[in-house]
Amino acid sequence: MNNQTHDQLLAMSRTLGEPANDYVILGEGNASARLDEETFLVKASGFQLHNIGPEGFVRVRFDRALALLDEEGLSDQEVKDGLLAATVDNPEGYRPSVETSFHAVCLSAGQAAFVGHTHPTAVNAILCSRGARAALASRLFPDEIVVCGAAPAFVPYVDPGLPLARAIRRVIREHVEEYGDLPKAIMLQNHGMIALGQSAGEVERITAMCVKTARILTGTYALGGPNFLTPANAERIYSRPDEHYRQRILEQMK
Repeated sequence: MNNQTHDQLLAMSRTLGEPANDYVILGEGNASARLDEETFLVKASGFQLHNIGPEGFVRVRFDRALALLDEEGLSDQEVKDGLLAATVDNPEGYRPSVETSFHAVCLSAGQAAFVGHTHPTAVNAILCSRGARAALASRLFPDEIVVCGAAPAFVPYVDPGLPLARAIRRVIREHVEEYGDLPKAIMLQNHGMIALGQSAGEVERITAMCVKTARILTGTYALGGPNFLTPANAERIYSRPDEHYRQRILEQMK
């Protein structure tokens, strides 16, 4: 096992679970990291992000986790058993998160190296509103684009587990078709958000910036509503060479 990846995933998970950040409480949220072409680590059920230890992650095979997406009519128990059967090096028999399959999707189709799924209060205040999709359809300020990409992908509410994983696989494809690039953030209506990064630090930055964006967006409605950037302005920020340089500098940070 890649111990460096494991250590980075552990530190990232504790940061995402830090109570002061208000990203998750209790047993909410989960995280994952790609180990190699065949396997990845994901949080086991029953562990909390803020105090998770090395034993709180299980190693899972991509092929077995993704194969479940093509099986229709599985019961909840059959899904749990299938995910457990997808684990390797798991003598304790820890069950991987029920959302393991969408982590497999984000790490494969989404081409992420690390994934963090959280339920930030500020973000969910928007995602649980009637105007969620419209509110998240445009960009507000340059740093949002630099850190979080051209736009987040948006998934209308669907049952967690395999239905959600299938929906995420579909919206990743649609996002690439529309923007020519993979999403860095996926917003799940009435649920939470997913950050897809090439490093643990990038997942932390995407999550923090999405929370800041949500707070600003909510605040704008007290003063007449958001003044979104025009599509041309947003595209200009996304394509500027100096902003690409800033992205590279950010990637060298923790």
